[in-house]
Amino acid sequence: MDIMTNRLDRGFYRYQEEFENKAIEVLRSGWYILGKELEAFEKEFATWVGAEYCAGVGNGLDALCLAFRALGIGEGDEVIVQGNTYIASVMGITTNGATPVFVEPDEYNNIDTSKIEAAITSKTKAVLVVHLYGQASKMDDVVAICQKHNLRLVEDCAQSHGSKFNGKATGTFGDIGCFSFYPSKNLGAFGDGGAIVTNNSELDRTVRMLRNYGSEVRYYNKVVGVNSRLDEMQAGLLRVRLKHMDELNQEKKIIAERYLKEIHNPYVELPKTREKCEHIWHQFVIHSTRRDELQEYLKKNGIATIIHYPIPPHLQEAYAYLGHKVGDYLITERYAKEVLSIPMYNGITDEEQGYVISIINKFE
Repeated sequence: MDIMTNRLDRGFYRYQEEFENKAIEVLRSGWYILGKELEAFEKEFATWVGAEYCAGVGNGLDALCLAFRALGIGEGDEVIVQGNTYIASVMGITTNGATPVFVEPDEYNNIDTSKIEAAITSKTKAVLVVHLYGQASKMDDVVAICQKHNLRLVEDCAQSHGSKFNGKATGTFGDIGCFSFYPSKNLGAFGDGGAIVTNNSELDRTVRMLRNYGSEVRYYNKVVGVNSRLDEMQAGLLRVRLKHMDELNQEKKIIAERYLKEIHNPYVELPKTREKCEHIWHQFVIHSTRRDELQEYLKKNGIATIIHYPIPPHLQEAYAYLGHKVGDYLITERYAKEVLSIPMYNGITDEEQGYVISIINKFE
């Protein structure tokens, strides 16, 4: 049996008729950029998340870049971010000229909130929280710290569509929430896509201007902006999937519950869910001190896996100029050697999941 880490085709076939009907509707409309599909999706997604405003953009990285720019964070400023995130989180900071200050992760793979205050300096302007793998960070602590030190709060929700902390959805705790709709996400498009949510009307207005060449009125440009617009086709298709998001997230929770109940191997550490958190399981990430051996063993048995992520941002060549070295962030670096994402997707069969469990349990 061969099992992929993700199967996007199954997500399509489940709602094939709805997707195809929407695609034809958009094609026949004759309007493909900044039209009624985007407007409708922005309203529907904002409502689903619990935010006042939503602006669709080209992708998740653009959402992060535009968020910090809209907040006026740039050269000479520092932004605190967890060390074990995907590099796009950090790029959102550095493309604006600001400097990332890394903080170690906790046992839930998210930022260790007990270590944030020690990283604050006179240059700190914001905290970027990344809700990694589908689980919300400890947001009561983060919000309190940001309020105490008068810091902006940006949330990277690329992997947490619908995840909640204490009943409140990720993306709605801070100044801005940034989402990616990359096809593999829980709310995935059929290409690139992203969005910014906020409860601040002025920030929403600024983002909308920046995403469209810095223009609010056609051919009148207030600032030098960018071209980052969620197109009508992706917005329309996302509207279809959004209608089914609650059931899709619930299915992933059931898949995760079976893994948690049935995987029993002394070399495998299962993921933990924090109290008050609603995990939506974008990824099911295990830890193992024998990760590389386990990954090769699974591959030989037809089970594909992914490492999220093998090289932490502070050790990437792209950020060599920051001057970090091996040993600067020991927990982050240890996680990079331990984490392994096993197959987790809507539509995985009982037989396929049972096979994954059986093979993992036989690893010795």
